[in-house]
Amino acid sequence: MRVAACKYPLETLSGFAAFAEKQARLLQDVARQGAQVAVLPEYLALEIAGGFDPTTRTDLGLSVQAMQSCFPDWALCYQNLADRLGLWIQAGSFLLAQEEGRYRNRAFLFRPHAVPLWQDKLQLTGFEKQSGLLQAGNSLQVFDLLGQRSGMAVCYDSEFPLPVRAQCEAGARVLLVPSCTDTAAGATRVRIGCQARALENRIFVACAVTSGELPWSPALDSNTGEAAIYAPMDIGLPADGVLASTTEGQLWAIAELELSALTDPNRPAQVANDRDWMAQQMPLIKRARLV
Repeated sequence: MRVAACKYPLETLSGFAAFAEKQARLLQDVARQGAQVAVLPEYLALEIAGGFDPTTRTDLGLSVQAMQSCFPDWALCYQNLADRLGLWIQAGSFLLAQEEGRYRNRAFLFRPHAVPLWQDKLQLTGFEKQSGLLQAGNSLQVFDLLGQRSGMAVCYDSEFPLPVRAQCEAGARVLLVPSCTDTAAGATRVRIGCQARALENRIFVACAVTSGELPWSPALDSNTGEAAIYAPMDIGLPADGVLASTTEGQLWAIAELELSALTDPNRPAQVANDRDWMAQQMPLIKRARLV
């Protein structure tokens, strides 16, 4: 499975047509490089707001409300690209309206000639809570990705072990992480979270990021981090757990995921964190006692 994670270059666009043209250009490029799966970053759809009037685009609530009318065309754009390119596209996330004026931060996976799949963000960051606009998701999905069970964890969700563990116990061996961070500390938290999930579950993790600055946007004003594809650190895999990572000027981190490295019982390994997970549940060590 050849997977690509994007370090997405944000820019002020004139409207939805320019946004759609940009998606086609980027995804055609990575398809030509042999990618079968492409991962785009969280909040990517908010780039569309660059075409709104200044009052709307600089107000998160107004811009998200205005974007709802763009959702059908946004989804059709990615579905058409998935169909035409034969590419599985994790299209970042779209803030989708719910009841009572709230929104879900919903990550979508568009599949060639099939209905899209989705995963809502489960944990809200401080910024998301303070906005008063967002509502946490309440369900967890796994899905088939080119014959391999996989899951999605939206940015901050990658920092929490138990939901990802539940996905892995349901068979997931690949985790797609659309992310958006505005500080070096935030980028480090997501990177370490992704590597921890790869280590403890013996899975591959592909993380996409936003890059550049959009001073007019309350959510995308400043962006940090590198796109990367992570693996558990063991025999036959990178000692630092990094299969691929972007550097300055690179748009895509691309890696071939050798799933047999995770599932072959005859392959030598130093540790088995995934299979040893339940040892943490021993009754005598579930609670620490003061001595």
